[in-house]
Amino acid sequence: MSWIRPLSPEVEEPVDVLGGKAYGLAVLQRLGLPVPAGFVIGTEACRAFLRQGRLPDGLDDELAAAVAQLEDATCRKLGGSPRPLAVSVRSGARESMPGMMTTVLNLGLGTTATSALAAETGDIRFALESRLEFVSSFAAATTDLDAQTIEAVVRQATGTEVADARTRLSVAIRAVEDAFAQRTGRPVPDDATEQLGMALAAVFSSWDTPRAKTYRELHAIPADLGTAVIVQAMVFGNRDDHSGSGVAFTRNPDTGEPTPFGEVLFRRQGDDVVSGRSSTRPLSKLADREPDVWASLLDAFDRVEKYHRDACYLEFTFEAGQLWLLQVRPGRFVGTAAVRLATDLVDEGVIARQEALLRVSPLHLQRVHTRRLAVDGADLLTRGLGACPGVAIGRVATTSDRAARMAADGPVILVRPETSPLDMHGIAAAAGIVTARGGPASHAAVVARAMGKPAVVGAANLTVTDDLVRAGGRTIPAGTVIAVDGTSGDVVMGSPRTTTTATDPHLHRLLGWADEVSGDTSVRPEPQRLAAAHAALLGR
Repeated sequence: MSWIRPLSPEVEEPVDVLGGKAYGLAVLQRLGLPVPAGFVIGTEACRAFLRQGRLPDGLDDELAAAVAQLEDATCRKLGGSPRPLAVSVRSGARESMPGMMTTVLNLGLGTTATSALAAETGDIRFALESRLEFVSSFAAATTDLDAQTIEAVVRQATGTEVADARTRLSVAIRAVEDAFAQRTGRPVPDDATEQLGMALAAVFSSWDTPRAKTYRELHAIPADLGTAVIVQAMVFGNRDDHSGSGVAFTRNPDTGEPTPFGEVLFRRQGDDVVSGRSSTRPLSKLADREPDVWASLLDAFDRVEKYHRDACYLEFTFEAGQLWLLQVRPGRFVGTAAVRLATDLVDEGVIARQEALLRVSPLHLQRVHTRRLAVDGADLLTRGLGACPGVAIGRVATTSDRAARMAADGPVILVRPETSPLDMHGIAAAAGIVTARGGPASHAAVVARAMGKPAVVGAANLTVTDDLVRAGGRTIPAGTVIAVDGTSGDVVMGSPRTTTTATDPHLHRLLGWADEVSGDTSVRPEPQRLAAAHAALLGR
């Protein structure tokens, strides 16, 4: 059995073998869009690892051959000099599980390769930033250190006394390396082959973490699928002032409007965007700052929508003004956005009315009449960015463990600085989510949107401690009742009055088509009218 496949437009294995991410990358290549060179370790290797507790026999030899081919393709040497190759190691299950499994970036940047990268680029700060990202993501993947703990380690080590950027980075790297050594009893390996083997084992193991299991249970994803792993040459979004990373939807995922939607960070790597730890910029800022990258991204939007006949989600990086695509999948809109998208695609001649009806589920219609807070006279606590429409009212829980416990006695609102995959059980238990940091494509926003939970992210002047929330000059304890409006981004005290949005014209049109198909014009609830159309179309 061959465990590894090239990342190539000619690859023919199904998505069950390649995983959704690698399958999407192959599609991007077929469309002539820029994708970093790499290879895929199929899902069967993950299943073998989970059965045996080790990497399967023969994988080491295949890895050596695949790395050699990648080195030839890039004219670089993994972990070597003078032109070092660094790679990303990312999971990619059949079904998208955003943020639930492990990622390692900049793998291969040992001491020799980091020095070589500094010499090649003439930018030691860039090289050290990239090395810090590697040791941080590697430590988080292979030990019990999470991202928040690593950030705290770095803050404590650098403090405010180390002013020079180069010195601060060096101190931060040593601090993370020391934390790794304390956990494992050994230093961070300097050999790139050893790094890669440990990273693969960590990604495979992350399939069975509690957060991944919770996500699969919530979304009815079979537990025996396993994940593929994609190894790709790094594209450095932190390379220079003409570099950056972002995430984008080809249309607005909250409303379905046909306008690009997303976030971007300049001179930063992709994990900074999706984690929610950084303040992002609206995707439209890319047009002003990097017009050539923007034009290339719009071209990619057009090609992927035509191929998928659907709105799409993309992750991208640009290095020195060159765009690279790292992921694509259908957008999976829900509620109002799903209805607007279906009717627009009919108007655009992309799909027929019958297909539009089948793309919208009766459950979506239960989310169409969006609740809003009647904020006149309400006691506003803070305001952020609406990340998932709807209203949630409940007691404040400042940790995911507390949210899970408190939810047994009534609705809770999970309030966090930002969420991570470790918060999955808290998000699942909560009625709504509020974060102090992050944008509409952060982990909190993406997961909340997929679960239909009202969410507000990037709330202004919000700080969260172990059992207190501070905002607007006030301090409120955990357990206090608040309300969140995932459309406006308002967070208010107490249980204010709510209103419900009126039926929009897109829903009216869709239901008209449904009645024509079912032949039933009696007055019934909207989900039942759509279900009748589904039954007629499917011959039931």
